Amino acid sequence: MTFVYFCRMNEKRQFTIERYAPERRTDWDAFVKESRNATFLLKRGYMDYHADRYADRSLIIWHGKRIVALFAACHINDNLVSAHGGLTYGGLLLPYSGIDGADVLSMLADILNHYRQSGYKKLRYKTIPHIFHHYPAEEDTYAIFRCGGRLAECNLSSTILLDGAIEFNENSRRNMRRAIKSGITTEKSYDYAGYWAILEALLAERYETKPVHSLTEINMLAERFPDNIQLHVARNARGNIIAGTVLFVTPTCIHTQYIAASPEGKASGALNLLFHKLINERAGDQRYFDFGTSNEDHGLRLNEGLLHQKYGMGGRGTAYNIYDIDL
Repeated sequence: MTFVYFCRMNEKRQFTIERYAPERRTDWDAFVKESRNATFLLKRGYMDYHADRYADRSLIIWHGKRIVALFAACHINDNLVSAHGGLTYGGLLLPYSGIDGADVLSMLADILNHYRQSGYKKLRYKTIPHIFHHYPAEEDTYAIFRCGGRLAECNLSSTILLDGAIEFNENSRRNMRRAIKSGITTEKSYDYAGYWAILEALLAERYETKPVHSLTEINMLAERFPDNIQLHVARNARGNIIAGTVLFVTPTCIHTQYIAASPEGKASGALNLLFHKLINERAGDQRYFDFGTSNEDHGLRLNEGLLHQKYGMGGRGTAYNIYDIDL
């Protein structure tokens, strides 16, 4: 890994703000690769898949001739710019060295001024949860506070610390034993179409909604990021998919997306067996296993049944925070 070092100046460091353009894609992705708080979701191959829905308003921050930070953001409406509306999280991506909390405070002030001059009235800032940081990177949270930001939304995720994970509770262990007795097996799969049929049926029945990613989109993204996006399923004794989840794998965290089970999968405890296998056998160098949030209505409703299931498998609370800053 290459580190860039700067000498700390006595006076306020001057930054130059450049709006991202496609010709900067290589520079953008190179910085993401070396950032201490970025994940593959912030690479252009992921961010740009829904460019037709979110007009990009990302920024590149320069100090002299060096890129020292990125700001992933998009246009929501004429008054609101968001970091990033199409992603779970966004905002400032920072290097390992050369930038401190005072610099980030100055950067954010410059970013706010840029969007203010562009006609926006509000910036929505989605912080990157600490479980995805390669190295601590919460200088932006302090800068948001100093710039008058207010907490607009908080969602509660359930996360396992893999080194010393809390054991499954008795109910989860009982479900797992029932799944094993029923002949259920688990595996990594590429059959997104087979799993999406179960997922779409569940979401339509329970929430009258559809997956954020269409089948075409998830197949495309899985092809672009084969090491980061993986489908794992549980099959019954006849070989049919009855439960599963999509894993978003980063260097620090294995994050679950789209957890679902058919009626048979739910009755047989297939998800408990699947997650036991994933937590105990799939984890590599990652420190965390994250089940995702259990909220609806922008964090105002907590799905306590879903939360109870995740806690039963050892998950404990991680906050996904979103702030609003008036411009």
